[in-house]
Amino acid sequence: MKKPSVNTEVAPLIAAIIDNADALRVAVTKGSLGETLIDCGVNAVGGLEAGRLLSEVCLGGLGRVTFETINTEDPWPFMVTVHTSQPVIACLGSQYAGWSLSVDVGGKKFNVLGSGPARAMGSSEKLFDELGYRDKADSAALVIEADKAPPAELIEHVAKACGIKPKQLTVLYAPTSSLAGTVQIAARCLEVALHKAHELHFPLEDIVDGIATAPVPPPAPDFIEAMGRTNDAIIYAGRIQLYVTGEADAAKKLAEALPSLTSKDYGKPFAELFAAVKGDFYAIDPMLFSPAKVTVTSLKTGDSFQSGHIDAAILQRSFS
Repeated sequence: MKKPSVNTEVAPLIAAIIDNADALRVAVTKGSLGETLIDCGVNAVGGLEAGRLLSEVCLGGLGRVTFETINTEDPWPFMVTVHTSQPVIACLGSQYAGWSLSVDVGGKKFNVLGSGPARAMGSSEKLFDELGYRDKADSAALVIEADKAPPAELIEHVAKACGIKPKQLTVLYAPTSSLAGTVQIAARCLEVALHKAHELHFPLEDIVDGIATAPVPPPAPDFIEAMGRTNDAIIYAGRIQLYVTGEADAAKKLAEALPSLTSKDYGKPFAELFAAVKGDFYAIDPMLFSPAKVTVTSLKTGDSFQSGHIDAAILQRSFS
């Protein structure tokens, strides 16, 4: 079966964002090299809908992101839900922020992690060899979590890596503290589950379908607090359902190992953990980055296995 081109799939979505920029409260400009820049929350106001569409761009046009409401008695009843029938390509081949980008700008480094479909064209991550996936298209779209527009040096580097001209590149950006940035990070609930499944050496080809949901966190002007809330939305209140082939025992083992509570660092709001390791992100147990509650269904046997739980108390500490 032919694998989809994430950059081709996302092109109509990018066009729709540009056409509806005023309604979405995003700012579309041309950079000095002819690239298209879409500000979703730095100088532009942006909003929840901009964040929803930004999340779909991250998924390479292969996923659908919606807003849902659970029990209105719940203190945080509004959820962002993600579904894709191409979970491996959409989440790991596009959405995952795995492209480490660094350029020199006037003697200072501009460092950022890139996500979105451009990764499948330009990133040298070994992950793509494992996925057996690469994309080739006439244009590319990159998403970065940043509080300023990307410099020309970054545009030139990304375009060259992707094998395209800068005018064929679109970069969408928003800070974590913005409404759009908050939504697009919470919408990574399924992606973090796929990434942890990969780290657990579960055969990715056995993951057929997936759906996930997490509460929409209230934004915070402080970066650390904003980052903490978006991570806590997934770690302490994210829910996922994976549909897998293979034996039921493998599905059961995956369900038991996936939830965030299996991590030694589970139990405190993320901002507190981050402060305790003095801002060293890599000192935090990587197994923490996964949803709170997991269901894995074996398509071979029809058995479903559940593990983990929602921790409303920690979520309340974080969000309040």
